[in-house]
Amino acid sequence: MRRKLIAALGVAACTAALAGCGDDGSGGGGDPDALTVWLMDGSAPESWVTELNEAFEREHGVEVTVEIQQWEGIQDRVTTALSEDGTVDVLEIGNTQTVGYANTGGLAALDELADQPWTESMLASAEVDGTLYAAPWYGANRVVVYDRSVWADAGAEVPTTRDEWIDALEAIEQNTDAEPIYLPGQSYYVLGGFIADEGGGFAVEDGEDWAGALNTPAGEAGMEFYAELQSFSTSPTDNDEAEPQQSTEVVPNQEVASWIGLGWEAAGAIAAIEEQGGEADFGYFPIPGKSADELGHVFLGGSNLAVNERAGNPEMAREWLRMATSAEWAQKYVDANDGGVVPNRTDVTASPASGSFAEAMVASADVGFLPPLTTGWANVETDPNPIKELMTNVLDGEDYASAAEAADSEITTRINRE
Repeated sequence: MRRKLIAALGVAACTAALAGCGDDGSGGGGDPDALTVWLMDGSAPESWVTELNEAFEREHGVEVTVEIQQWEGIQDRVTTALSEDGTVDVLEIGNTQTVGYANTGGLAALDELADQPWTESMLASAEVDGTLYAAPWYGANRVVVYDRSVWADAGAEVPTTRDEWIDALEAIEQNTDAEPIYLPGQSYYVLGGFIADEGGGFAVEDGEDWAGALNTPAGEAGMEFYAELQSFSTSPTDNDEAEPQQSTEVVPNQEVASWIGLGWEAAGAIAAIEEQGGEADFGYFPIPGKSADELGHVFLGGSNLAVNERAGNPEMAREWLRMATSAEWAQKYVDANDGGVVPNRTDVTASPASGSFAEAMVASADVGFLPPLTTGWANVETDPNPIKELMTNVLDGEDYASAAEAADSEITTRINRE
């Protein structure tokens, strides 16, 4: 996950309570009385990290050093760390990146944790060929953020199906001056959810390789619904959700009735509106599905925890990871985040506040999807992203089959390149 989970998580500060955290990558160096853990900026509340490490140190007599890492440039730092002895023992890895690191031989197999009651939608990102190489830690996904007052003025109802969603946007368009929904032309993980609703995906396994799968009925149907939603937006067709940043550069500066975003984006929009002297009146609902029986699929971002195959203290690394992802400490982690994360285990309960972003987010956990879990997927996401290009081309009027054929060719080439 490339962004902070939600603003409420805060920034895990480098304090003495975190056992001298930093990011110099010094590592435990094989010291049996020391352990080095890399966690990403914004992933864990400081209170949880401190309490966990104090409990671990009491039980094992091992000092834990937590080094907070920034997302920018993390893939290069992790690659380097996994190629050196004793740099880091336990590390947080984005769920879409885990399979790639496991395939390079950098992560230790965690067979002893395979029988834990992991959340099924999160488990796939931690396994390769039936072997567990990481433990799921947390998940997060997008929901629809809406302006309660605008929806009330329009007489729009919170939808439970796609059709009702379109009805609400039409009511807003007809009865207010607000933009019914801000939807950039290139929010491709949102598109991926609509394709998953149709039973499809960005790519499929083709023997030992992968092949692009957009030129399919599922791909076309998903894009057709995306285009219908996007027709209610004034966003250029070549924008994505980050440029301009929808939460801070768009929503606070124009009348937007609704948009699709992550928890940290909702918090950022509220802060930006308040800085301008306004007051946000946001409500939240899960992305609706084709029927009221099932919610729409959403990209389930998040992180896993893994043990470095070349850890300096492998035994204690496994013990720390086991404790951190146990039912007891996973529940404490969810509670520390006010229920605003998708739990990693089925024996952990998230109880977010009624009407909160977290409540809408957790409701969709069972219909989370992931992109193709293969090392080559990172090549597909590199600019220019062929899925984003397809979206812009189709929204600008190009025939879907032609655009999808070109995108599939590029996806196939890139995804099979190590």
